[in-house]
Amino acid sequence: MRYAYATTAALLLTGSALTLFTGFPAGAQSGINASTQASLAPRGAPTSFADLTEQLQPAVVNIATKQKVQVATSFNPLTGERRPVTEEQASGGSGFVISADGYIVTNNHVIAGGNAGEAADEITVTFTNGKEYKAKLVGRDPTSDLALLKIAATDLPFVEMVEKSTSRVGDWVIAIGNPLGLGSTVTAGIVSALQRNIGAGGAYDRFIQTDTAINRGNSGGPLFDLNGKVIGINNRLISPVGANIGIGFAIPAEEAVPVIEALKKGERPERGYLGISIRPVDEGLADALGLDKNKGEFVALVRENEPGAQAGLKQGDIVLKVNGLEVSPEQTLSYIVANIKPGTKIPIDILREGKPMKITATVGARPSDQELAQSNFNPDEEKDIDTAPSTGSEGKILAESMGISVIPMTAELARQLGMPTDSTGLIIDAVGSAGGAARSGLRRADVIVSATYKDVKTPADLVKQVEEAKKAGRSNILLGVRRRGAPVAYVTVKLN
Repeated sequence: MRYAYATTAALLLTGSALTLFTGFPAGAQSGINASTQASLAPRGAPTSFADLTEQLQPAVVNIATKQKVQVATSFNPLTGERRPVTEEQASGGSGFVISADGYIVTNNHVIAGGNAGEAADEITVTFTNGKEYKAKLVGRDPTSDLALLKIAATDLPFVEMVEKSTSRVGDWVIAIGNPLGLGSTVTAGIVSALQRNIGAGGAYDRFIQTDTAINRGNSGGPLFDLNGKVIGINNRLISPVGANIGIGFAIPAEEAVPVIEALKKGERPERGYLGISIRPVDEGLADALGLDKNKGEFVALVRENEPGAQAGLKQGDIVLKVNGLEVSPEQTLSYIVANIKPGTKIPIDILREGKPMKITATVGARPSDQELAQSNFNPDEEKDIDTAPSTGSEGKILAESMGISVIPMTAELARQLGMPTDSTGLIIDAVGSAGGAARSGLRRADVIVSATYKDVKTPADLVKQVEEAKKAGRSNILLGVRRRGAPVAYVTVKLN
């Protein structure tokens, strides 16, 4: 041990010791001569961020939210009724103004919460000068975790988002936000990595990694380059202690800009879609098929009438390349396809039973997260109304009136339920324990085909019959219900 320490000390203390052990002069191993080293010396490194901060800080805001959230259910033993117990929860984060007339960008998770990710009931924006405004939610996109707010104000300080970043690993960056409720705070660091895949999956699993201090409350705030441009939206951190350890992540601004523009227009961001389920070629699968691991992805399911099926993809295929890009854990099929404009024709290289093939697919438009959740309907899954996909105002009425959540029938869902693909009706997605539907014996995966002898194909159809029953002074409604493997039965359900 003494010998080891002595040797290490020598190596650290003198260049001559390095020459003695390696036969190379000190510094030669790097391959950089004196003139090259001079050219790589830091240039433009600021002695202070104060001037930049003074310009940018007024456009960064604190966002505070209030939201009623169900935290429990109370039970009345006399009536047998259960009622939700709610409490008002406060949360918040950061955001930044992108126009003089009051558009503000933040993360979706800053302004959403509750049991099913609902938008907050009240959003308040506070500037560094103390001015407060009530904000309106213009739109949000849970997939990219972005949201756009609007306040009624003019001549506001604002910042610009880069549409094509030229940032490099090692560049200086600063973050401004409201960590841990302390108020406006500035931190500085460098870009640690670009296009970092953190395993979240989907179209937006590519982040700017930075060692700039990012903590809870920084979410939704800007990450600036030294030109004062927003290159990222601070989004998350990796930490075993829940606080900054120098590994933070920001959504690249160039990926956020198209989403923000779509939200401003009241549109849903477009993403590519093939309609297949995939899984990685891990070590076991690679061994079973005699392939290199971590190259390509295995097609586990192909949905009927979707772009993948129309292109000829089959269950069991191995997708190697999409549109000329190799599929790998760092560049997943989902990421590649989601970032291709719907309607684009793309080549796909596959292996089918060990034989290479090339097919052409026309990329479709990715359904919403709610539609995707519904298309993966599992009749045996336990589900409560609180966690069921929202169906808007109609869904709220049905949940309150009968204690159910429903989704419209599709050909794919009919197939999953073992019914003819041209079946119609409403599939019960969740049944509340205290509603009239539960007391009448209805359960998840039952299909409502009629209400008071009128066919129902949409939630609005069923709501209409419920409201007509109430207007007529009736406290019950007659439903035609079809259960898998059985003919239509008529069930009377008490209306709350």
